[in-house]
Amino acid sequence: MSVDVTRESLCVNKIVGQKIENFVVEGDMIVPDIKPDILNTISTSGNICIYKKEVLDGKVRIDGKISTYVVYLADSDDEVVRGISGGIDFTQVMDFEQVTNQMELDEQLVIKSIECKVLNGRKINIKAVVQMSATVYSNESIDIINQVNDVQDIQTLKSNLNINSLVGSGTSKTYAKDTFIIDNTDNLAEILKTDISIVNKDVKMSYNKVLAKAEANVKILYLTEDNRIKLIENNMPIMGFIDVADVSEQNLCDLKYKIKNIIVKPNSVEEHSIYIEIEVELGCKVYESKEINIIQDMYSPTQELEYTTKLVHTTSNKQIIKQMYEVNENIAISEIGENQIYEVMVKPEIASQSVVDGKIIYDGQIKLEFIFASDKVSKIDTKQSVLPLNFSVDVPGIEVGSDINTSIDVSREDFITDGRGGINSKIALDFNIDVSKTVAINVIDKIEVNETRRKEIYSMTIYFVKKGDTLWSIAKNFKSTVEDIARVNNIEDADKIFPGQQLFIPRYVYRNERSA
Repeated sequence: MSVDVTRESLCVNKIVGQKIENFVVEGDMIVPDIKPDILNTISTSGNICIYKKEVLDGKVRIDGKISTYVVYLADSDDEVVRGISGGIDFTQVMDFEQVTNQMELDEQLVIKSIECKVLNGRKINIKAVVQMSATVYSNESIDIINQVNDVQDIQTLKSNLNINSLVGSGTSKTYAKDTFIIDNTDNLAEILKTDISIVNKDVKMSYNKVLAKAEANVKILYLTEDNRIKLIENNMPIMGFIDVADVSEQNLCDLKYKIKNIIVKPNSVEEHSIYIEIEVELGCKVYESKEINIIQDMYSPTQELEYTTKLVHTTSNKQIIKQMYEVNENIAISEIGENQIYEVMVKPEIASQSVVDGKIIYDGQIKLEFIFASDKVSKIDTKQSVLPLNFSVDVPGIEVGSDINTSIDVSREDFITDGRGGINSKIALDFNIDVSKTVAINVIDKIEVNETRRKEIYSMTIYFVKKGDTLWSIAKNFKSTVEDIARVNNIEDADKIFPGQQLFIPRYVYRNERSA
């Protein structure tokens, strides 16, 4: 006979797997006919664009490209500085056990290093090492039994759990478009390199929509027709909406920005200007913190219950934390001297992270590449430097074994020279930290009553507590109740019993009605 129960619906979101792998993207580029031959390279950089991502059975796949920029010294009589831009397509497949095509992928790709090798005067080879951090999620709708309605004398073991139920998820595309005006005295010859990063991220939720707001920090190094090197830097606003039903301001939103395509070119309509267009994919998951009262075990002293159970894994204690880490260090680079610094490429890297006493402790380094004016024939040079990265963040309730995903944005950078090779470096890093814990829930399902019994004889059993016993397990084993055992033995706290303790167990003997 089926049993009438009350159920609560939940959308369970759990991490199926996490991996970090490095892979190599390599390809050749040909120097366009309108540009002079390459003598040697000065600087190589790139931006990652993601075209497509897929979750397949047993693996994930990413398709994209690295938009590359190479600043080089021309093989000509005047040895001028020139630039080449292009793209190297890549496909990366990462094996994942227990992954199916119904699951979702959250990925983060970072260029760890990029270098250029001159094959001949008209051909170069680009080789980049990319780090891919991938997290695969599964979503499952389940019904939790939290009350049994029509069975008398039911004994239930309940627990209160705080979990993060998935409200909804979605993606959308948006475009950031702008025109950068350069100095009227600059006749643009060519764009040498472009660096783009997304900073100042913010999110708001209301009216079944998620509003994403951020800025694209764009740095463009360009060459004038009279062979001067200049830098222009601006922030472009990014804004977009994602439709997610039933969201509220109290929900927690995990929002990601992914650059899909970049267009940077001289403006053909307006002189002394550069046109920039960035295609950005917005992806979000919205969670609500939900306290559930769940039945984890049950029995009846008077009736024979049968039920099935299943183990469900879900996310709890999810937190999205933003913390700023500020660096103020002096660096000595004698080669720069009193020369102008055109640009500094800042790349923070986390070498290790650990959880100690409620904190996440990060150790790593901040790689700096200075591009500066030089006394050399090329009039430009580069120099690398490294700063230590040591940072800790307080996270309430974090435990060893928690799932931690961290990304870092460079929100501010200032480099001031003293004219003697000393550089005061002021850098602000925004740590975006996603912390959660995967918990296992024993869910009861399909309860049935097989037979009804009637009470015959009252008896008392003496039992000595063993290690690992609880009053619940003892009561269930002897078909008694926790309340009766506590009452007979004058136990005030049912959670406090100890091995060797003598207990009197009140119990009844029951017989099936049909055999009576």
